[in-house]
Amino acid sequence: MLTLSQKAQKMPASPIRKLVPFADEAKKRGTKVYHLNIGQPDIISPDQALDAVKMNKLTLVEYPNSAGIESYRKGLAKYYQNININVEYTDINITTGGSEALQIALAVTCDPDDEVIVMEPFYTNYNSFALQNDVKLVPITTTIETGFALPSVEEFEKKITPKTKGIILCNPANPTGVLYSKESIEKLGEVAKKHGLYIYSDEVYREFCYTEEPHYSCMHLPGLEENVILIDSVSKRYSLCGVRIGCIVSKNKEVMKGVLKFAQARLCSPAYGQIASEGALDTPQSYFDMVKKEYMHRRDVMLEALNKMEGVKCPNPQGAFYAVVELPVDNADKFAQWLLEEFSYEGQTVMVAPAEGFYATKGMGVNQVRIAYVLKEEDLVAAMKCLEVALKQYPGRTL
Repeated sequence: MLTLSQKAQKMPASPIRKLVPFADEAKKRGTKVYHLNIGQPDIISPDQALDAVKMNKLTLVEYPNSAGIESYRKGLAKYYQNININVEYTDINITTGGSEALQIALAVTCDPDDEVIVMEPFYTNYNSFALQNDVKLVPITTTIETGFALPSVEEFEKKITPKTKGIILCNPANPTGVLYSKESIEKLGEVAKKHGLYIYSDEVYREFCYTEEPHYSCMHLPGLEENVILIDSVSKRYSLCGVRIGCIVSKNKEVMKGVLKFAQARLCSPAYGQIASEGALDTPQSYFDMVKKEYMHRRDVMLEALNKMEGVKCPNPQGAFYAVVELPVDNADKFAQWLLEEFSYEGQTVMVAPAEGFYATKGMGVNQVRIAYVLKEEDLVAAMKCLEVALKQYPGRTL
């Protein structure tokens, strides 16, 4: 009898993508679907990245070095040095997206049944990466009432056991949009130093900070050079999701030796993706200024609309381009499917990501969704109107 592995059976379906078949059917019926479910920016990729691919003179696409193309790693080191992250190119290993970076980081540092602390709600694929490496995610719940603020040192220490290997931090955070302050990061650093823990610092949304304070990286923490493993990606920074290029950065030489072994096992990351990413390093500051201004405006448009809807709660996101929103519904999963199967307003509907899948604790996030405000203003306004009407018509409304 043919069977699947236990891992395959336990692997969760993505709450971001699992409703795609229902969206496809809605489109076949002629319904326009506004995608607020996935962090796919509609901002154009920078010319510098696209031109690097168009203008290259390769006559043979060879395997790049398993650690990444050297000229790209050297350029990336300069990028980090310019934001006071003092690393050399030898501290960097290019990966196939930020996802592979975290997968490899966990594989290098954790044994089966080791534990890693994570703030929930968290990027749902952390669940999958942990399962693939037989690692147990230990959640600390953050709440919409506190704006998903970082828990206290005491809350972290309650979760630490002899099997705890580290803490995953996403800053700015997907899915909540929370931006952790320098003071919060420093407290987290004290915990890591005291208990000898790794910090897996997911900073792929670094450029999307909407406060006057600059982004404070865990790589800035003094005395924790051996503890911090930086996870990064070009996907959102340069609107290059499809090139699948990320990286692992660490001053811990032993960690990086382990990373290289895993990188060699998968041969290399895509050559043209690295060429595009190296070209993107020349993106002018004006591009980032434009993108930041645009997302802040979209956030404000979304918040203004949500705050007018009865029974809806949404903190003010200070980073990334996501928000976790509490809705007056009995079950957000059912509501999201109903939106696609049964609801239509002027031939339009909305696709959202049910937030339950962003939690590890059972029963959390049942009436919450993640919204990615990645649509242009016109579409975002229309999507918010659809949501407002849908909440009034939904049979499982709780108000």
